[in-house]
Amino acid sequence: MEFSDIKSVYFVGAGGIGMSALVRYFLAKGLTTGGYDRTPTPLTAELIREGAKIHYEDNPDEIEKKFRDPKHTLVVYTPAIPSDHKELTYFRENGFELQKRAQVLGTLTRSLRGLCVAGTHGKTTTSTMVAHLLHQSHVGCNAFLGGIAKNYDTNYLYDGESDYVVIEADEFDRSFHWLRPWATVITATDPDHLDIYGTVEAYLESFRKYTTLIQPGGALIIHTGLALQPDVQDGVRTYTYSRESGDFHAEEIRIGGGEIVFDFISPLGNIKDVRLGVPVSVNIENGVAAMALAQLAGANENEIRAAMAAFAGVVRRFDFKIKTDRVVLLSDYAHHPEEIRNSVMSLREVFAGRKLTGMFQPHLYTRTRDFYREFADSLSLLDEVVLTDIYPAREQPIEGVTSRLIYDLLRPNVEKSMIRKRDAVNYVETHDTDVLVVLGAGDLDDLVPLMTDVLKKKYNLN
Repeated sequence: MEFSDIKSVYFVGAGGIGMSALVRYFLAKGLTTGGYDRTPTPLTAELIREGAKIHYEDNPDEIEKKFRDPKHTLVVYTPAIPSDHKELTYFRENGFELQKRAQVLGTLTRSLRGLCVAGTHGKTTTSTMVAHLLHQSHVGCNAFLGGIAKNYDTNYLYDGESDYVVIEADEFDRSFHWLRPWATVITATDPDHLDIYGTVEAYLESFRKYTTLIQPGGALIIHTGLALQPDVQDGVRTYTYSRESGDFHAEEIRIGGGEIVFDFISPLGNIKDVRLGVPVSVNIENGVAAMALAQLAGANENEIRAAMAAFAGVVRRFDFKIKTDRVVLLSDYAHHPEEIRNSVMSLREVFAGRKLTGMFQPHLYTRTRDFYREFADSLSLLDEVVLTDIYPAREQPIEGVTSRLIYDLLRPNVEKSMIRKRDAVNYVETHDTDVLVVLGAGDLDDLVPLMTDVLKKKYNLN
């Protein structure tokens, strides 16, 4: 089905962070847009206000007539939806075209120049930085992001004049194989999603295949030292990057007084005195990658410098709620051992000498089973660890797999506690914390606003 044939688009899983960006795209195109999601959220409420027709019961009778024409209705679904979903079954049995979210994004990369960010971690912040840099420049861009950009309060940017589209390239379920990037960053290849891939070798092979999809005339920007042998087509330029080495890197890094400033070294032209709008050290590396893509797309030195300083970050990515000399509270989506390590080390650098407490909700039984030793190692870099039960997401419990696996392997010098999620706010109220980071991709973050209120009251903060 060509996009030109579509009159209506129905989303099964409309409220997902990635899906909702596509909902906004088709609304912007003027198409009748709606769908199903399991529960109401602030995001689904926003989509309804913007014109989407969304309901919350898996019931084919709830599907409005305007979405029942197989010739002119595209059905988009997320791999997280179970195969026996009643509405999905209705569409499948009645001759509708069904596409995964990634297939739709892949179609867009065939008509626009795709600037994609792939990797185990850093994708959302880096891709949002790229979108912000280009949106603030003369180049402009469209963007489908995996988080809410705080500068724009949305995960979707539209620009009818620009032929660039920024996309977070997700390796889950091999989704990124649908894309045809013009240029891509690969941030990391630490194994993840082994419930899908089975082995580390299969995971790396998936990234190798992804590099074959970069269009001739485009570019690969790959982090130094990855256990990945890229396989690019003729005519694809290959660059390396990292914080301290590679074709793109940082020099003269200055950290202090709550600020981070550095010089960006690039084969396309150095940029002095880049100031990070979100001054955590992991954003030096994210920023290097983002500026590299922005330069390839044609943004100039002054545009890039100004936009980096103005970047406000992403909701749930180093998302500071309170930042004072007495107490700090932030939320971070880190849910892989290496992400947690990067998060903690960044906080150590910025808040040197202060006590770091991490409240962590493990995400998925399979990920906990596969990486509980690595989680314990990364969390042991904190001074204090508070563990809640596992957030199951799409999974059923696995016998013997609980947060206790991580808890028992935490190093002896770490203060540690295990609590129920519902007791998290009370824990914050009754325990003394200095720098508190709420970690994980589950729903513990829903309690952060309450934690913020409790700490402000506790320490008489305005």
